[in-house]
Amino acid sequence: MKKKILFIINTMGQAGAETALIELLKKLQTMDDIELFLYVIIPCGELFEKVPRKVKILNKTYSKASLHSFLGHMIIAKELIYSFFYKLTGFKNCKLIIGNIKEQKAKGNKLQWDKLLWRLLAEGRPIRKDTYHMAVAYLEGAATYYLGDKVKAACKAAFVHIDYELAGYSPYMDRDCYKSMDRIYVVSKGVGEKFSKIYPQYRKKIRLFRNLLDRELIVEKAGRGIGFTDDFDGIRLVSVGRLHYQKAYDLAIEALAKILNEGYKVRWYVIGEGKERSNLKKLIKKYGVREAFVLLGKKDNPYPYINQADIFVQASRFEGKSIAIEEAQILGKAIIASDCTGNAEQIISGHDGSLFSLNVDNLVREIKKLIDNPILRGQYEKNTKEKNVEDPKDMEDFLYLIRARR
Repeated sequence: MKKKILFIINTMGQAGAETALIELLKKLQTMDDIELFLYVIIPCGELFEKVPRKVKILNKTYSKASLHSFLGHMIIAKELIYSFFYKLTGFKNCKLIIGNIKEQKAKGNKLQWDKLLWRLLAEGRPIRKDTYHMAVAYLEGAATYYLGDKVKAACKAAFVHIDYELAGYSPYMDRDCYKSMDRIYVVSKGVGEKFSKIYPQYRKKIRLFRNLLDRELIVEKAGRGIGFTDDFDGIRLVSVGRLHYQKAYDLAIEALAKILNEGYKVRWYVIGEGKERSNLKKLIKKYGVREAFVLLGKKDNPYPYINQADIFVQASRFEGKSIAIEEAQILGKAIIASDCTGNAEQIISGHDGSLFSLNVDNLVREIKKLIDNPILRGQYEKNTKEKNVEDPKDMEDFLYLIRARR
């Protein structure tokens, strides 16, 4: 009898964790003893298009629209309203949400409102009637809450993709959802260390499972697309990631203004979409970099842009493990990245890239250093191409967990 494996994720938007999930599902669908299922908390996102054909999607309806489109916003609003009134979930959770707001403020953390709503979205869903051999929450927040409370499975596992505390999560909001997990898979050692500080009691459950990527497909798509169509002949900087506080594009805009004022011929292109677009456009106007800081929006194929970049920049406030960096490494790019959780494990500073403590002046210094030193840039590119961004051993514990349980 085939073993029924359920994966749960928050959305199917075009982001790192969702991309890695697609690659994991592709590998698992080749195994004859496994039957795969997928349930998405907010059933919307472009990557529904990429779900392997052998995976059964459990949502009655879903949309392949972007989460940032008008339709995507309507679907999110609909799911929130439904969850709020489902068995009066919203009223029951008001105290919890207010308490978490107070806790985050007391810690001095920036409030990330999307994180506050994950508990509401998880509890505003009916309990799944089927029982699974294994159920996996592939993202923090709603997917993990839903797995902990509303799914029956002989074995449960949760993935953590982010610096847990800085991302706005807390035990207060989690309500011990990790207690029921047999495994907690983290995408980097740093993510595991940060998670263990918050949940030391679950340290023995933690295993490393790095992101999966299709190297051959990335290289092939990089050569297939057109990429830049402007006639700019200076230094192109490229960043990939949603327009969110986490990605620190506000600092990037200020840094670019300083670089331009020193006479450098540079343009900075950002591939991604998000709720910070309007704020970033105001900053672009404020610093007078309208022509030089280009918000390209989301791209179905970002790889030609990465491939044609002179320097790839990932100046995040926090990460778990950046898939964008891994993609840039596959394409042999010189990389500048902030020295935060995840990034520090992906780059050997001075060998295949540069790590820096995140502030505007440090960012300016690192960009100027690579512009001024094309030989160093070339060394980074050579060393980056030789990196192996995956480890086949990561699958071993996951498959053992599937096959060891009856």
